[in-house]
Amino acid sequence: MTYDNNNVFAKILRKELSSKIVFENEHVLCFEDISRSAKIHWLVIPKKPYTSFDDFMSKASEEEIANFFKSITQITKENNIDKYGYRLVTNNGASSGQSVFHFHVHILSGQTLGGLHGAISEN
Repeated sequence: MTYDNNNVFAKILRKELSSKIVFENEHVLCFEDISRSAKIHWLVIPKKPYTSFDDFMSKASEEEIANFFKSITQITKENNIDKYGYRLVTNNGASSGQSVFHFHVHILSGQTLGGLHGAISEN
């Protein structure tokens, strides 16, 4: 899949669209999701153009990968949600529910989260 430079996250990275930033460093941007699924719903994205988890893991440098996941830990600790509990979610591909093809991880917290469930399709 070719990266779309006009996807919503690319526009946020270029500051063409506003977002409420939670955290930022050299490799990562974390911001509030505008379509929250929990009291706390943040998106963590790499600053480079990766379409999916698979794309990120196959093309990113070891430094980028380590920084990305360590940043998630830092975000949860700095915001004290590591003590409350949180869920990390990423979708890989359209059939999994990925709608923006810029790799991202959802951080969900701030309330009791239900179990994981979804419709099973025969497609």
